[in-house]
Amino acid sequence: MKEYDYLIVGSGLYGATFAHFAAEAGKKCLVIDKRPHLGGNVYCGNVEGINVHRYGAHIFHTSDREVWDFVNSAVPFNRYTNCPVANFQGRLYNLPFNMNTFYQMWGTRTPEEARKIIDAQRQEALENMRESGVSEPRNLEEQALLLVGKDIYMKLVKGYTEKQWGRRCKDLPAFIIRRLPVRFVYDNNYFNDSYQGIPEGGYNRLVSRLLEGVETRTGCDFFEDRAGWESLADKIVFTGKIDEFYGYRFGKLEYRTVRFEEEVVGCANWQGNAVVNYTEREVPYTRVIEHKHFEMFGDKVYDIPVTVISREYSTEWKDGMEPYYPVNDERNSSLYRKYRDLADAETSVIFGGRLAEYRYYDMAPVIRRAMDMSRSMQSCGK
Repeated sequence: MKEYDYLIVGSGLYGATFAHFAAEAGKKCLVIDKRPHLGGNVYCGNVEGINVHRYGAHIFHTSDREVWDFVNSAVPFNRYTNCPVANFQGRLYNLPFNMNTFYQMWGTRTPEEARKIIDAQRQEALENMRESGVSEPRNLEEQALLLVGKDIYMKLVKGYTEKQWGRRCKDLPAFIIRRLPVRFVYDNNYFNDSYQGIPEGGYNRLVSRLLEGVETRTGCDFFEDRAGWESLADKIVFTGKIDEFYGYRFGKLEYRTVRFEEEVVGCANWQGNAVVNYTEREVPYTRVIEHKHFEMFGDKVYDIPVTVISREYSTEWKDGMEPYYPVNDERNSSLYRKYRDLADAETSVIFGGRLAEYRYYDMAPVIRRAMDMSRSMQSCGK
């Protein structure tokens, strides 16, 4: 018998949740991570008493009551509600697109007034396509124009999207934007989910609670001693890049990555909101995060006389960088399916999470998937 039932490679939410339920079922787990800390991309640093989301803003939201109750049983979540603001050439617009946005853009006051403008612009986009002999949108730009019209697209979608992907909207596939929510109500809540918030005291507390009683080791690269690590456990839960696991035998999958520029600012309240998107192409960063607004509300932000902001820059991923977002175009989707076929044939390896499954995941679905997989393994006696 080997020393551990499970070797879990990666201590992000998938790995930590799987380890939690496996340990609860009496399984012996070892969690390793190549970074010097646990938590994967939800890890927070502490700067001037402020929890800083070191790998980008993470806002927990879900309508899955079981997942919500589970995370709150580990750490209580606060009341944070995501209401981002868009900055286009110095003018501010509420997100998602709602009656406040339409008033800021056109001065409309009723849903009927706003709907008429949007419907007219959608119709114009459709007629332009027909005049070009096109029946279906050929790219992201045509898709977005059909969804929201030219004013919203030009000011709030085009520049931001081109910065995110490093490509013109005309060169991006239409399926990237399947829908753009348009709400004819005065509601700035970005998510439609029943529950949302941030763990009180930050995400490090949540990960620590999930991994309570589980052996963990940081600064350990699975690939530097793969045979040694594999010899320790009956099964492996792998949350890293699936193409790396298979030695890139079919070629490398592509990603977008994000660079963060962190700054301590000598005032208590710099932008008045946790998230401000910069939607014009000429501004090099996509958004600015002011971290204290995730956990400090109202006048509480003035309890600490300084604040911490992070500017986010989207760029192409290269070896040595942290992979963030899969590039789900035809080439990469086809390549991933080849790796997925290999993974499906494995009997001693479980692949889970955004890198191992080559898909973008919100946090709640990651936890749900890990919960279900761990329970499934235990019910089968594995």
